Parts: sequence; structure tokens; C-alpha cells
Amino acid sequence: MNVLVIGAGGREHALTWKIKQSSKCNDLYVAPGNAGTAAIASNLNIGVNDFELLGQAVIEKKIDLVIVGPEEPLVRGIRNYFASHDQLRGVLMVGPDQVGAQLEGSKDFSKDFMVRNGVPTAGSLTVSKDNLVEGIEFLKKVEAPYVLKADGLAAGKGVIITSDINEAESTLKEMLDGQFGAASQKVLIEEYLHGIELSVFVLTDGKSYMTLPEAKDYKRIGEGDTGPNTGGMGAVSPVAFADDAFMARVDEKVIQPTVRGLQSDGIDFIGFLFIGLMNVDGEPVVIEYNVRMGDPETEVVLPRISSDFLSHLAAAAKRELGEETLQIVDETATTVVAVAEGYPGSYEKGRVMTGLDQHFEGVVFHAGTKLEGQDTVTNGGRVLASTGMGPDIQTALNQSYANLKSIDWPGINFRKDIGQDLLNL
Repeated sequence: MNVLVIGAGGREHALTWKIKQSSKCNDLYVAPGNAGTAAIASNLNIGVNDFELLGQAVIEKKIDLVIVGPEEPLVRGIRNYFASHDQLRGVLMVGPDQVGAQLEGSKDFSKDFMVRNGVPTAGSLTVSKDNLVEGIEFLKKVEAPYVLKADGLAAGKGVIITSDINEAESTLKEMLDGQFGAASQKVLIEEYLHGIELSVFVLTDGKSYMTLPEAKDYKRIGEGDTGPNTGGMGAVSPVAFADDAFMARVDEKVIQPTVRGLQSDGIDFIGFLFIGLMNVDGEPVVIEYNVRMGDPETEVVLPRISSDFLSHLAAAAKRELGEETLQIVDETATTVVAVAEGYPGSYEKGRVMTGLDQHFEGVVFHAGTKLEGQDTVTNGGRVLASTGMGPDIQTALNQSYANLKSIDWPGINFRKDIGQDLLNL
């Protein structure tokens, strides 16, 4: 089977790494990929939203299966483009169509879907300039802190949380005035949930589904969960508080009604559902849906899967997922993300990296890297994700951090406390 993975980050390196292990994998391509994927697959210099060039590559390379990594091409309708093309509509794809992708592409669409289908979620109100007064009144009724979410995709920066009602009101107005461009033409005001956050990943063919290992990620740039939010500074899987009883409630109260809702709404969903939820006094409450795997969670989820992941992906794309059996190793995986100096603010690219040519325990996944001649240089804010494996969190973390001690570039930065909050649970 010839496979194309679309994307350039740590998630896509992890997907490529896992797919490469399958005996079903023949030629493997990544578009556009990074320095890490270049070592195990063939990179194609094509942007994730250039559907025409991607389609041409699929035809020329005789691709059988396309895996869409990031959300933007899904929201823009890459599946719809392939379905409208005579030479592409028969190509298997993991990733929903444009309607299904609205579960991530529109907070308003997603919240309405949850409410209609009985999926537990926080109370909310969607606000535009037309009902701004109603929005301000809603803010005054809910308890602090106040959660404001841009309706559309905002590159992971569209969520503002504040405990100051005046700041919440002014932020709401700023968002509606274009703070995040078209993404914040509508803003979701949401009640704040108190609990422990968890990421649950589901692969579905629209009727059957398999629940992948859960994970907990760390969004803040600084130790002790301080500083601004990032795309993710690390992750751990499994998560101690997500025991069998809790995950059974997640399945019954969240996953099953979500899949039934997709069917009843006529949404032909083939792909990943990333369910961000909160454990609120032992009950799962959904914060958001994403329609792709998370990053850096993928870097701890996939190493724990021992069955043939490419077989699972192909079966989902063929609507035959019910015939597959997922196997998970009883080990802990941790990943620590190393970032560029200044991230998540402004940062420089092109800094030469050293120490990558050695043997690592676990896996070092590339995210924001590229090749320049004989050098590997930084090419993004999140640069690497160092994943360790072991019988417990501390053993896995020791591997993750040992790898990073051997890698360097000017301004390298990473958190030293990933997973510490889970050690005594």
C-alpha cells in the first residue's frame, strides 16, 4: 500500500513512524514533512492546503491511502475536493469531509451538536455583534473565570480565559472587532469547568469506532502551568485518573452519543475524533472536539499501540473498522517538547541543531525542523518532541529528558516538570 501523510509537525512524524512499521506499507510520502520524516519517508514539497498539487502527487505516486494530519485542510474541504475529482474519488482517505470538520472548524456548530445529541458539556452562549448586549448580560450571570472562544480556527490562540469581568467584556468586544480575523466574527462564551483535563482519541469509520489510548497534555509555556498557552509542551499516556470505570462513562456518555449523532445528522465521518474533556467529580464533560489527532499527544498515543496501525487506518477508510482489533502495550509513554527561544511569542528560525545523530532511548520526533545542506535547523516554534517509554511515568520521563540533554541549538527551551502532577495519583 502506498501512503501519503499530509502535514509537517510532530504529529505527522509520529504517524509516519508508526505507519512505516507496518508490513502493509510500501512507498511512504509526507507533504511537506520535516527533517525527521525525510529520514524514514519521501518528503514532497507541497503545502497542506494546495489540493491541486496534492491531488497530482497522489495520481503520479499511485497513492492508495491519504492520512490528513492537520485540521485546516479538512476544514477547507480536502475530502470534498478528492470526491469531486474523477481520478481521486477512489483514493482512500482518513479525515472527514467539510461538514464533519465543522466539529472543529466552528465552536458554535460543535456546541449545538453536543447539546442536540445529549453529550455533556458546559453551558454557553454564541455571540456576534448583533447580540453583543445579550452576550455581556450572559457574562454577568456566569461565575468567574470567564471563557471566550473564537468560533473559527485561530491557530490555537482563539481561547481567552480571565477572572476580571471588565477584561472579559472588553476582550469580547475586541474579538468581535476582528482580533482573530474571520475566526472571531462569532464568539462562544462558555461556563468554566473545574476539574482535570483529559484527551480521548477515537478512530471511526462512521459506524464502528475504536478508542485509542488517552493522554494528558501540558499547554502552558512555564513550569507549574504558568505563562501563556502554547500548542503543547508535553504529554503523558496513560492517565492515572482515567481508570476503567471512568473510561466506561466516557464511552457511554460521550463517544456513543457522538457517533450516533454523526449518523443521525447524516454526517459521513471517517477519521479521528479528538475529544477534549474534563473529569468533573468523576463525570466526563466535553470541552471541545477536534477532527484530527492531537499534538503532542500523538507522540505518546501511537508508541503505546502494538497492533498494525496502518491496517486500522485502511480499515476505517474502507468502512471496515469493526473487523479490526486494537492492541495496546501496558507501558507509560511521556513526551517533552523542546521549543525555540521566544515561543509562543516571536522566535527565530534557521538555528543549527546538534546531537541528533546519536542513538536515543525511545523516539525523538521532529516538529519544526528542516534540512539545509548537511545541517538540520529549526523551522518552527515547537521543534522536537522527545518520547520515552517505561513501566512507570518516572522511567519514561528519564528517557525523555536524557535525550534532550544530548540535543542543542541556540535558545533551546523545554519544561522540566512534565508529568510531575501525575506521579502521586
